[in-house]
Amino acid sequence: MRRIIFAVLLLSLTALQVHAQSSWKAGAADADITPNYPVRLSGYGSRTTEYEKVAQRLHANALVVQWQDDKPAVIVSVDNCGVPAAVRTEVLKRLAAAGRVVADERLALHSTHTHCAPMLTGVLPFLFGADLPADQVQRIARYTEDLTSHIVSIILKAWDKMEPARLEWSVGKVYFAFNRRLKTDKGFQNMQNFSGPTDRALPVLCVRSADGKKLIATHASYACHCTTLGMNEIHGDWAGLAHEELELRFPESVCLIAIGCGADQNPYPRKESRFAMDHGVTIAKEIVRLINNPMQPLNGPLSCAHQEVMLPFDKPLTLEEWKAKAADSNKWTAYHAKKHLEMLERGEKIPPALPYDIQVWNYGNSLLTINLPGEVVVDYSLRFKREYDPARTWVNGYTNDVPCYIPSQRVWEEGGYEAGGAMIYYGRPNRFAPGIENIIAATVKQLVPKGFTAPAAAN
Repeated sequence: MRRIIFAVLLLSLTALQVHAQSSWKAGAADADITPNYPVRLSGYGSRTTEYEKVAQRLHANALVVQWQDDKPAVIVSVDNCGVPAAVRTEVLKRLAAAGRVVADERLALHSTHTHCAPMLTGVLPFLFGADLPADQVQRIARYTEDLTSHIVSIILKAWDKMEPARLEWSVGKVYFAFNRRLKTDKGFQNMQNFSGPTDRALPVLCVRSADGKKLIATHASYACHCTTLGMNEIHGDWAGLAHEELELRFPESVCLIAIGCGADQNPYPRKESRFAMDHGVTIAKEIVRLINNPMQPLNGPLSCAHQEVMLPFDKPLTLEEWKAKAADSNKWTAYHAKKHLEMLERGEKIPPALPYDIQVWNYGNSLLTINLPGEVVVDYSLRFKREYDPARTWVNGYTNDVPCYIPSQRVWEEGGYEAGGAMIYYGRPNRFAPGIENIIAATVKQLVPKGFTAPAAAN
């Protein structure tokens, strides 16, 4: 009798799992987004010309998933230093015009942050410390429009390809990321710090056909800057090479690579193409290892939420302080100040805070995904994995907008590039005021379902 009861229970459990998996639909598509015309590359302000050649093709990738009759949710990854919120807003607008309405909270748009992709209008506008020639500005605007159209197109294609699917996930480890903030006599320098905090986790979402025979898509993220390379050539860096390697192995599938909270992490070794290849292949091999082993099934519903908060900037500069900076011998400091003086002369107000839109997804009680805009330092992912169940928590940076660096309180207090120095290139008026980490964490807490509280915190 006990054996019969056990067999019935086992069959019932299997039936529930099959039913849960068959409740998903999914479709994926990608597009080559490599420009066929000259355009400036973003990421490094030392470049003085438009790109020299195409060393690797760039891609945008889309995954559309739907649980039962719920509204679809869309994940997009783009080989670019940073896709701005303005492009994302336009994508949502055009999708609605095409009859495919996507709720704001149900679109996660990830930038791979490669520093060898075209500049986009509105991202790192002060990167070069000077106004660009009008024809170069026009080509940047052209590429921004082309990219917007590509993103809309791949989402529509992925939507049209939706079929019954099963979703699973797992977490691996990759070890080429190291903290890049090294304390020296001259302050924190961009150098390998073996003892600095890191997050080597590689979370992977696997999407298969309902029968499990076809791999529709893989989606992974790693907390590391995409800065192995710095030449003036188009290249996807390690993220682009990971994508390329996965799609060579699984030509009918789409691979979406995102970046975790890696703003203070660099790939090591770096500076050579062979190292970028090594890093990309390492990511791909770990994804393959995970999807070839049992993974955790993801059940629905997929609940999505978002909330915008304001992150205040530090004390505003006086007119005299702006004028003093405008006379600085550093061309980037001077250009940044001159642009803000021009704003004041036009009667415009210098923004006191940055709008910051936080996004939280949860797949039933199986997986929590926290998506943060900007170049987010690793302390955030480590904090959220302490506050929420680390076995079910996935944190991304560079998502939905890349407005600037987002330092933790620790990094803010230490100072350096990530703490405020980079704000010049992003065109922000000043570093943030202290306390933005707690503003972000408190907002995330409001959006995360209580069932994801870390076991230790629940006791």
